[in-house]
Amino acid sequence: VPDVNRCVTMDFKAAGNLIVLIGATRAEFGGSVWAEARGLEGGSVPVVDPTAGLATFRALHRAIARGLVRSCHDLSEGGLAVALAESAFAGRIGASISLKDVPRDADADSDATVLFSESPSRFLVEVEPDLLADLAGVLDGLPYARLGVTRAGEDGAAPRLVIEGVAGGRVVDASLDDLEAAWRRPLDW
Repeated sequence: VPDVNRCVTMDFKAAGNLIVLIGATRAEFGGSVWAEARGLEGGSVPVVDPTAGLATFRALHRAIARGLVRSCHDLSEGGLAVALAESAFAGRIGASISLKDVPRDADADSDATVLFSESPSRFLVEVEPDLLADLAGVLDGLPYARLGVTRAGEDGAAPRLVIEGVAGGRVVDASLDDLEAAWRRPLDW
């Protein structure tokens, strides 16, 4: 890293910024945290598309180098749900999200698939509203979608992560404290 001051971390930085998902979601649960938690065996193992992956990594690098990305989190272990929760509680900033526009294959049409698939070469990024068009230009030709916005707590309440499902309807509405406690539970002895 030539300049450590240009590093981008995963924690959400400010309320009112936009949240964008880069990359396509497929129904890939083989060996995933979701499958393990559900006691499932088999399923499609996440497969890297080298061409799409390289194009995504290069575009994301350009976006970061141009100062367009405030925060960035890979979607790996636990998928989108875990990346959203970790970014929110790390920054102590909530978010309102909709899953309806997530770039996905036809077989990835359920809320569970969109939230917990571990398809590779996907990233959750935070961008200031006035820089979204610039980010879109860098991502031209790649699958991406604006999912929502970062939010502070309302009326003195702790911030929350609220997620609307693929077909509408609230599928997650949790305080950051509850999300962090659930995330830490396996670490507590």
